[in-house]
Amino acid sequence: MLSVLPSLNEFPEFYWGIIALLLHTGLTMTIVIRVIMSNRSVGATLSWIAVVFMFPMLGPGVYLLIGELRLGSRRARLVRQLREPSRLRYRKLDRGDLRVHWHSVGEDCEMLARAAERMLEVPALPGNHFELLSDWEDVFDRMIQDIDGAQVSCDMEFYIWHDAGRTRDVAEALMRAAERGVTCRVLVDGIGSLPFLRSDTIQVLRRKGIRVEAALPGGIWRIPFVRFDLRMHRKLVLIDDQIAWTGSLNLVDPRFFKSEAGFGQWIDAMTRLEGPAVEALAITFQQDWYVETDLGGTELPDVTGDQLIRKRGTAAVQVLPSGPANQVEAIERLLITAIYLARRELVITTPYFVPSEALQMALATASQRGVKVIVVVPAIVDSLLVRWASQAFMGDLMQSGVFIAKFHGGLLHTKSVTIDGHISLFGSLNMDPRSFRLNFELTLAVYDITFTNTLRALQQEYLNQSEMIDPVAWFSRSFLTRFGEKTARLMGPLL
Repeated sequence: MLSVLPSLNEFPEFYWGIIALLLHTGLTMTIVIRVIMSNRSVGATLSWIAVVFMFPMLGPGVYLLIGELRLGSRRARLVRQLREPSRLRYRKLDRGDLRVHWHSVGEDCEMLARAAERMLEVPALPGNHFELLSDWEDVFDRMIQDIDGAQVSCDMEFYIWHDAGRTRDVAEALMRAAERGVTCRVLVDGIGSLPFLRSDTIQVLRRKGIRVEAALPGGIWRIPFVRFDLRMHRKLVLIDDQIAWTGSLNLVDPRFFKSEAGFGQWIDAMTRLEGPAVEALAITFQQDWYVETDLGGTELPDVTGDQLIRKRGTAAVQVLPSGPANQVEAIERLLITAIYLARRELVITTPYFVPSEALQMALATASQRGVKVIVVVPAIVDSLLVRWASQAFMGDLMQSGVFIAKFHGGLLHTKSVTIDGHISLFGSLNMDPRSFRLNFELTLAVYDITFTNTLRALQQEYLNQSEMIDPVAWFSRSFLTRFGEKTARLMGPLL
């Protein structure tokens, strides 16, 4: 019986083929078992299993690259080291004069704030003052003015620093601050800001004594140990730990950033914040700086020191840093919780809209119980796959009564949620799996009628430049178009 098999000398490719088949089968089954045991959503689990089986050679390789949240052993160790010191500093904020009087703010606000504190361990803080700025030139003017007024420190954290136009004015303001003796630190994403990290400007900044570091740097040698597409997506500026800026605007001049792409200028909004919540934002920056710089592992930063906290207004604010180093699904759960709290109106603006099954159900349920739900997205986004996947969800939501508006005034990049005129979510968080699980994001939960009404007015400006999708026309599109969207939808959990 054995004599009919070819010998190794006669047909070596036969044996090598059998070995390769066994190795591939073993690798595929190992990955499938790992996916099943990883407690992902059903959609993500089935999507990965489909990818692995449908693309025999490519699928397992893709999974090994981006299938798991590998922070890297060093980064994971530093994150663990920071947890207890950070808790101690947050506890210092939990004192009588910095406790929100929820009876005057609202029961729904208290429910959301308590859930957020349990998940992310950051308390809601009263006494904050907001300014919402939607004109990018005003943002640059005011931000430069604040940098020029800095006396002690200026910390900046951005996903993208694009070295053109007004961003060079910011660089010059930083250099002036450094010359006055102000400690200046800049943390930018290693991939999103790669051209800036290779530019002449960064060398000039460093010669002036400004510390510029890359977060989550890339590199082929890192791929086996750290997931390469984890991104630092936060936007944050801190002046003397008394003034903070955050929102959706990267450090880019919209006149020059991706101007050749044909989407129009990127439309963003930022908020300037003063008050106790600045302290929570400062803790977030210190954590990121400690983990991402080469000083990590030498000594813990001073996250337990005394900080002068001054009330500047009346708004209650909760800082919600999210990402793969925190509870991975916490921010999506909080968003879904907020949606279920809506009673009258829910308005969302987001550039990328690829909801999970749970988020889609929350939106549909809100609409069906009488809440007016409006989702505003750009008419065209800069990712073809995301565009097709996003459109696949729109039909189901419109059937549930959700209104979908397409913005035609540029690439709408503002990420915002307003609920019943008294709760707002505002920051860097997109409505897609990447922002929920892979990106390090920064969101403000604002429990304040005045700010929420201001943000709602901005959302209305966007709506005035948008066109509501006609459900009849939407479902009359060609079968090929709808099939392509439904196919892209299958990749939704992996985007």
